[in-house]
Amino acid sequence: MQSFQPPRRILMGPGPSDVSPRVLSALARPTIGHLDPAFQDLMEEIKAALQRLFNAPDHACVPLPAPGTAGMEAAIMNLLEPGDRAVICVNGAFGGRMADMAGRAGATVVTVDHDWGKPVDPARVEAALAEAPTKVLAFVHAETSTGARSDAATLCAIARRHGALSIVDCVTSLGGIVVDVAAWDADVVYSGTQKCLSAPPGLSPIALSKRAQAAISGRKEKVRSWLLDFNLLMAYWGGPDGRGGGGRTYHHTAPINALYGLHESLVAIFEEGQQAAIVRHARTHEALVAGLEAAGLKMLVDAAHRLPQLNTVRVPDGVDEGKVRAHVLNVWDLEIGAGLGPLKGQVWRIGLMGASATPWHVRLCLTALCEALNAQGFKADAQAALAAADAKLA
Repeated sequence: MQSFQPPRRILMGPGPSDVSPRVLSALARPTIGHLDPAFQDLMEEIKAALQRLFNAPDHACVPLPAPGTAGMEAAIMNLLEPGDRAVICVNGAFGGRMADMAGRAGATVVTVDHDWGKPVDPARVEAALAEAPTKVLAFVHAETSTGARSDAATLCAIARRHGALSIVDCVTSLGGIVVDVAAWDADVVYSGTQKCLSAPPGLSPIALSKRAQAAISGRKEKVRSWLLDFNLLMAYWGGPDGRGGGGRTYHHTAPINALYGLHESLVAIFEEGQQAAIVRHARTHEALVAGLEAAGLKMLVDAAHRLPQLNTVRVPDGVDEGKVRAHVLNVWDLEIGAGLGPLKGQVWRIGLMGASATPWHVRLCLTALCEALNAQGFKADAQAALAAADAKLA
């Protein structure tokens, strides 16, 4: 057995994104204990930084010790009890996953289904909530399987009008487009580190409102997860003692070096400026789309609802999408993503996330993609694509 030496890849799929050298360097710093006073100071910095990033000053914000799916599971398992009614919006793979988890929590699940690539329709959600008392409304803000953005502010307001708690999946949106938990008046919002934050996978930042915390502490049954039970987690993270008293209660051995990486990625995004990062994602998206369209390709999602950080491109007739992905990976060391579910074989998913949202990434992707398409007989003019992109970047 020998040491593993990974190939150097350029990550422009649906995640993970490229991790900057400064974050990789932070991961290699000396490991200390998870109850070390220096590490506890770091924990407090991370909590405050997540409140700032989410704009959630009145929410409890912690990073869960597992990827974004753990945020989804924690939100659903903590809020829902057997017999509770949950309305779940499904407009892609991850809304479907929410519905599955809600069923496992014992809830009565009502799905509001949409065509993949479309945003959630607020009128249909309002109708579903009006049918019966509902504990939770859950939806995906930025659907990673399609690249569609839904109106979080409107959907959270509908939940409040009907007395429901809101769960918002921001795995792909946090750091790339506006996430404003306070303005939305959202109850539970979760994300992942491997998308627009450009830290390695393995942590899930989550924010819980006071309403959500009250609902969790007032449960009739224990949460159907021990590791992700927020009542137990906050005895360690909420401290000192979780509620402002003495020491912290041991809950789990925190992923210490992963938290170093998250902390450094948060330092980086605040150094750049949150608004500047959002503008950077929008600018590179506009350039990429202009280049793709100049190359003769079409986007899946209507312009008004596209995510800048996740670009879903239709595969032209007669093109083997798998061979295109293989070509750009083998020749250019570039990773782009395939379609999921009903979009399998029909689209590519191109990420412009965090450290991967740069003009260099846009130009490289267009060059590699045009070469791969031409190899299959689809005439894609790389020079025209690059000129169109450069015009947006000027």
